[in-house]
Amino acid sequence: MAQIPTNSKKDLFTHIAILISLFLVLFFGFFFVYLPWSTHHGETIQVPNLKGMTVEKMEEAIDSNDLSYEVADCTYTADKPPLTVLSQYPLPNALVKSGRKIYITINSETPPTIKLPTLVGLSVRSAEQQLYIAGLRKGIVHEVNDPRVKEVIEAQAFGKKIEAGASIPKGTMVDLYIGNGTADVDMEIPDFVGKPMDEVTIVLAGMNLKVGKITYEANDAFPAGTVFKQSCATCTGTSVKPGDLIDLWVVGGEDQ
Repeated sequence: MAQIPTNSKKDLFTHIAILISLFLVLFFGFFFVYLPWSTHHGETIQVPNLKGMTVEKMEEAIDSNDLSYEVADCTYTADKPPLTVLSQYPLPNALVKSGRKIYITINSETPPTIKLPTLVGLSVRSAEQQLYIAGLRKGIVHEVNDPRVKEVIEAQAFGKKIEAGASIPKGTMVDLYIGNGTADVDMEIPDFVGKPMDEVTIVLAGMNLKVGKITYEANDAFPAGTVFKQSCATCTGTSVKPGDLIDLWVVGGEDQ
């Protein structure tokens, strides 16, 4: 084995230079060759958009892109299919290294139960806000005969009346019943026969009655545009209540 003499300062400096050279070779080789090779330095993968995918499709996309995933949260959104991806991190199109873990949020199969907030006595807008905060949705707004004007007097879900504090699934549509400002009293139905249709419409609106089916027919006994027959399927005798429908037969065509 060859040996480098150390009998002079020149030999000593030669030893030191060799050691420094070896150190530099090892240093640069480790950081600029070995580490980039072992960590795939410079090799990136574009994160796919997983939102809206089913769990099965999401797993296929993760595997095909050499990534991994972890379910970070499981929540419920009523307008999204169950067991689909709601959100992810890193976001779609982000550049990551292979094997990177993607954290996802899944839409639950079963909605959690929510306690119905107090809605009676609120306006429709306020009631809708309370439903939104609670994770519920406003359904159909019905007007009923009640002295309380535009005020919620009852809430229903699944066709049944529900009280404040009742537990219902998150995302449920809650129907609201509001007052129309009219007491539930009987009135004598006026006789509209022989009166113009436009006049009849005004009278009905003033009595809080509704125009039902209008049938246009020829009738020589009355002028065109005149009511010659009336009917009310929900009336009791000649008595009507606010909100009842009055069917009318009018002389002539619809353009009269």
